[in-house]
Amino acid sequence: MSSSRKKRGPGKAAYGIPKVSRFPRSFATLLVIVAMMATMTALVVPIVRSAGSYRSPRADESPGTVQTPSGPLTPLDRDFVKRVRLAGLWEIPAGRMAVAKGGSPEVRTAGRHLIDGHTELDRAVLDTAATLGLDVPGEPSAQQKAWLEQLDDAQGEEFDRLFANILRNAHGQVFALVAQVRAGTQNSTVRDLATMANSTVLDHMTVLEDTRLVKFGDLSGPPTGSSSPTTAPVPGATQR
Repeated sequence: MSSSRKKRGPGKAAYGIPKVSRFPRSFATLLVIVAMMATMTALVVPIVRSAGSYRSPRADESPGTVQTPSGPLTPLDRDFVKRVRLAGLWEIPAGRMAVAKGGSPEVRTAGRHLIDGHTELDRAVLDTAATLGLDVPGEPSAQQKAWLEQLDDAQGEEFDRLFANILRNAHGQVFALVAQVRAGTQNSTVRDLATMANSTVLDHMTVLEDTRLVKFGDLSGPPTGSSSPTTAPVPGATQR
């Protein structure tokens, strides 16, 4: 070996290339573990996020019977809850009209019963809808609005007659639905509402009949072939 060859300096390899220090084996193993953990996290996090974004469907998003904590909820049950809400939306204003311009004490008394009964029932139906995850109407139906217009336009004896017959006919229709739901529902929340609605509707039918203006021969019978009340012509009402 030639004595003229220079000794390699510390940290120098042949040809002047710096020598790369080796990592300890334990440190390299740690890096591998960290990399594996990062890979697993990247795979698991999307799954967890997806699971977290899942929600139980609302009861009114299903066309058939759905299970709830208070029992099975059928399409008839859902229809009933919405119709109870609709009843209050137009019968409370009708009751106020009766109190304001009713021509007899009996008509004004019936109006107060409508206001009190449906105010309480409306609170119950909103609680029921929230419990069961149901959307309920926020305004009367087109038919109900037409009835309110008739009552608003009428005065004196005509108002009393229309009020007694329109409201009694409507209550007779919904009473059949209340009885059907109360007898057959397997949902305890709906059953409680139907029990309350049964008492309220029966009271209203009674005070309307007490006006002695109801034409019983012209009342529409219970709905047939359908679970929902119909919108039959109202006895004594002027056709528009």
